[in-house]
Amino acid sequence: MAESAGVSAIDGEATLRRISRRLMPLLFILYLVAYIDRQNVSYAKLEMVGALGLSEAAYGLGASLFFLGYFLFEAPSNLILARVGARLWFARILFTWGLVTVALGFTTGPTMFYVLRFLLGAAEAGFFPGVLYLLTLWYPQARRARMVGWFMIASALANAVGSLVGGALLELDGVAGFAGWQWIFLATGAPAVLLAPVVILALPSRPAEARFLSDGEKAWLAAELAAEPAQQVEGSAWRAMLDRRVLLLAALYFGMPLGAYGLGYWLPTIVKGFGATNLQNGVLNVIPWLFVALALWWVPRHAARHGTSRWHIVAPLLVAAAALLGSVLLPGAAAKFACLCLAAAAVFAGQPVFWSVPQRLLTGAHAAAGLAAINSIGNLGGFAAQNVVPAVRDATGSNLAPMGLLSAALAVSALGFLVLLPRLERR
Repeated sequence: MAESAGVSAIDGEATLRRISRRLMPLLFILYLVAYIDRQNVSYAKLEMVGALGLSEAAYGLGASLFFLGYFLFEAPSNLILARVGARLWFARILFTWGLVTVALGFTTGPTMFYVLRFLLGAAEAGFFPGVLYLLTLWYPQARRARMVGWFMIASALANAVGSLVGGALLELDGVAGFAGWQWIFLATGAPAVLLAPVVILALPSRPAEARFLSDGEKAWLAAELAAEPAQQVEGSAWRAMLDRRVLLLAALYFGMPLGAYGLGYWLPTIVKGFGATNLQNGVLNVIPWLFVALALWWVPRHAARHGTSRWHIVAPLLVAAAALLGSVLLPGAAAKFACLCLAAAAVFAGQPVFWSVPQRLLTGAHAAAGLAAINSIGNLGGFAAQNVVPAVRDATGSNLAPMGLLSAALAVSALGFLVLLPRLERR
């Protein structure tokens, strides 16, 4: 529809559907590849630990260094993205993290493993909060939680696909002279490198660059976004990272990645303890992530229909805390596995609704900095999970202690959201 027909004549729902058809599949694929490359060490670990002579704690340290690199470089990365645009910066992120992932396949010792995991975090830094920032440029506030939910479903499918691929690639041990754990890194790193030129060709950085939208549709979207109340952090984008609201949201978010990565990285090891082979392990680990995908679709949809509330965040965290305890306290492998499926779904379920809060409070370059700060500080929970969980397990020789620790962290996070989130939104 031409602009002369008037912005009021534009079908807003049709415009948003067109944006979703063109934008979300590509973002979905990129996040799927990113999450596979982030999680592939959980399967490589099954052989890598013995091949490189790593202890459980040493492996946990190496895996966790990803989050340290992510933490240090995420905010600067997102500020650059806001300046140069998502198209160029996402292509750079893809290309570098793909190269580092491939390099992990040639790891010769613990030190090299530590360095490459740190570099992988630095290379990927800015991608997830960059997408969250990008969504603020394309969707009105009322639609964003649902879009974040659809986007995050890629993480669930990535874990499911990664489970199948990881288990199958381990069976390639010895093919072309590479060990099974090496094949995992080589085969999962290559797609990121190949997708970099696709991003340059197919991803517009902002609506004004979108050839698939008419001038009238662009004007309608600009008017919709301009009509939303702007609650910017005063001062520079760097100061946004020190804003009280940003720091409080980061602290509240900390428990979510702590539980998610504590469960996700060690789930293959737990299932192997049931007596599963590598291939069986991969197939079984598809099931929890299908539940995660269902939860990421249903919870934001329920919030949109019935009104978003803090209970859309708190209730899943409490369910996850109880299910983690059940996974070690209940008798029988079937009951334990059912609890792991429920815990995985619940840990992720409230995250799309959570991310709608800072997207509503922050705008512009402040949003880029604030979202990056929340994600980078919160993701230190992943760093903690990869060090504390194996250390507690090694010290106690028990599965109950580390799962109890994750359960307690999720319960504390739920209590924080219940008490502090209403005050934050009123302020």
